[in-house]
Amino acid sequence: MKDILLKIIGNQIMAGGEKDEEPEGMEFITEGRFYRKGDSMYLVYDESDLSGMEGCTTSLKITGDTIRMKRYGEDVGIETAINFEKGKRFNGFYDTPFGSVEMEVLTNEVKNRIKESGEGSIDIDYNVSLKGLAESRSLLSIEIMQ
Repeated sequence: MKDILLKIIGNQIMAGGEKDEEPEGMEFITEGRFYRKGDSMYLVYDESDLSGMEGCTTSLKITGDTIRMKRYGEDVGIETAINFEKGKRFNGFYDTPFGSVEMEVLTNEVKNRIKESGEGSIDIDYNVSLKGLAESRSLLSIEIMQ
């Protein structure tokens, strides 16, 4: 296991928004851990209050161009897992402190540029629909900083 610094940039574009509307975004730098297990690489980090998920831990299992994101936090009662694979839909539930919401994710693009040594970045472009609440397109970029 290797300690790392991660730069995380997330942008969200709400469905039905104006063409010229600026996407909502956040950017933060956090400490994390990198390790390999079998043919997968893992990034693990604690969420920031900037992401709105303070108290949660995010784990990314990266296998080629497939990424499984798992968020969990005992203190906040959240556990959510999302699979990202280009062109595929993932159906599941998004847990919140107020209950679970049905969720559908369509992955537009996954770019994995992380080397075996734990350097590089990943980019995920996806559409998410939280049944009855919101639809949006999200762009997530995570860079391992040395």
